[in-house]
Amino acid sequence: MAAIGDKLGKDIITAMKAREQETLTTLRMVKSALKNKEIDKREALTDAEEQQILTTMLKQRRESIEQFTKGNRPELAAKEAVEIVLIEAYMPKAADEDHVRKLVLMAIDQMTKNAGGVPPGPKDMGATMRVAQQFLLADGVRADGKMVSDLVKSELAKGA
Repeated sequence: MAAIGDKLGKDIITAMKAREQETLTTLRMVKSALKNKEIDKREALTDAEEQQILTTMLKQRRESIEQFTKGNRPELAAKEAVEIVLIEAYMPKAADEDHVRKLVLMAIDQMTKNAGGVPPGPKDMGATMRVAQQFLLADGVRADGKMVSDLVKSELAKGA
């Protein structure tokens, strides 16, 4: 396993020594998810693949919180919130909206240059999203996909 897996192993040992049962359970669950994917793939995971697995786990937890809140189960929603905090500790820092907007504008500029000076319109949403995601990856930050999508949509609408 790559960097996340190594840090996770050390943190599991620390949690065991400190007898932090809730932390230990969550960290073991994350390590298990990484290991299962590695077994399925039959080779070591890259950092990007590990981050993708953690992103999926975070999304699942957020959806669970929403469902537990609707179902009037605040104790389960609180448990999921604690898990989110623990999992996010292994993710790269999240970009703020201004930083993401700057990268989205860079992506739109790049597409304008590639299209011979013609700015992309709302119909180019998918292509613009792909370029924006590449800029985010290259910058080493993560951003909520919905936020990126909303920013791309609003910037493309301005240009149209």
